[in-house]
Amino acid sequence: MRGYHDASYGDGFADVYDEWYHDISDVEATTATLAAIVGTGPVLELGVGTGRLAIPLAATGLAVHGLDTSARMLEQLAAKPGGAQVHAHLGDMVNDMPAGPFGLVFVAYNTFFSLLTPERQAACFAATAQRLVADGAFVIEAFVPDPHHDPGSGVSVRSVTADRVVLSVSTFDADAQRAEGQYVDITEAGGVRLRPWAVRWATPAQLDAMAGAAGLTLAERWESFDRTMFGPDSPRHVSVYRFANGV
Repeated sequence: MRGYHDASYGDGFADVYDEWYHDISDVEATTATLAAIVGTGPVLELGVGTGRLAIPLAATGLAVHGLDTSARMLEQLAAKPGGAQVHAHLGDMVNDMPAGPFGLVFVAYNTFFSLLTPERQAACFAATAQRLVADGAFVIEAFVPDPHHDPGSGVSVRSVTADRVVLSVSTFDADAQRAEGQYVDITEAGGVRLRPWAVRWATPAQLDAMAGAAGLTLAERWESFDRTMFGPDSPRHVSVYRFANGV
């Protein structure tokens, strides 16, 4: 997508993220499982956004850091009750990761796929491994790619109200493992607003290979943060990576 950059998604969705995505996953189950994984912390969330997970995680008493490429997302985080308890960092998930060390680094709900090349994804694994304590964990939550997905372009309606229509326009390239698109947000008062997105997906096996190259190994994998068993038909996965000799 011409003109798309690391901050495009965050800048485009910051003002509607909490409205549109507040219920995309179980926050209570997610934070409880993450807190159990990390023990005493500290914690780093990659792609922290508006703090949907980081704020309640910090409320448990953990030291939580959040990294995001979008200043607008971080402004939304800071404005929320409890937002000041999250140590916010502006930057990308490869070159600007804070030094740590961290007991847990996690990236939720497909955000890892905002790294748009396999090289960048592998570099994120490597940077994370450098910042984990010996018994630390790197946790990725993401969808499992559907090999039967029909590639191509599509247009659908996300929502319709009396004064607002949101359309979704997307394209898919199965060979490149890439999808991109726009939400076309049309309001009576504000006209047309484009909200772009792009992902480069990876299979669980590909993620496991990237982890191995960074010195990490798969320790656990569930379908969701409530620890539902992962199986061949699971549409999502939560993968926990640790050092092979970790505790």
